[in-house]
Amino acid sequence: MTFVKTSAALAAVGALVAAPALAGGYAEPVVEAPVAAPVSAPVAASGDWTGAYVGAHLGYGDASAGAADGDGALYGVQAGYDWDLGSWVVGGGLDYSKTDIDLGTAGDNLDSIARLKLRGGYDFGRTLVYATGGAARAKATVGGISDSDNGWFAGLGAEYALNDRWTLGGEVVKNQFDDFAGSGTDLDATSAALTVGFRF
Repeated sequence: MTFVKTSAALAAVGALVAAPALAGGYAEPVVEAPVAAPVSAPVAASGDWTGAYVGAHLGYGDASAGAADGDGALYGVQAGYDWDLGSWVVGGGLDYSKTDIDLGTAGDNLDSIARLKLRGGYDFGRTLVYATGGAARAKATVGGISDSDNGWFAGLGAEYALNDRWTLGGEVVKNQFDDFAGSGTDLDATSAALTVGFRF
């Protein structure tokens, strides 16, 4: 009798242990498909214009002094520093343009222009569009007088950042020198130049 009772108890325990396995059967577990991460929209490229820069420019100038005028190539160097304030950029710098524009009268010519400049513009990310202005100093021969004199300039420009270091741009400026070196003649020059810059 004890053997029968023991066998019955073991059979009951075995049935209880097997019941959950049989209840679920041997079906493969259902694997839920992974949820794809949402695709974010591409962010527009933005640039930080804060920092120092140096560069070079090459262009064309047209100058006049009274009835005399002339045009020719110009080339030079520039350096400065910009501050990026978010949407706006402000900065200051120096540039020097060497030229040999013959004004067509008795050896009169424009030899060079140096500029102390301020600029301010709008930050479009990799593109900066700006206005510039400041003091200018020209070396020229006007009315037979060879000298240097001070004046002013104003212009517009744009730069595009190729990467974090190199930029390409263009600038058009008007330079004005009233009564150049006491000659009684006003000297003015308009220049357009392509620029390349390296930023630190």
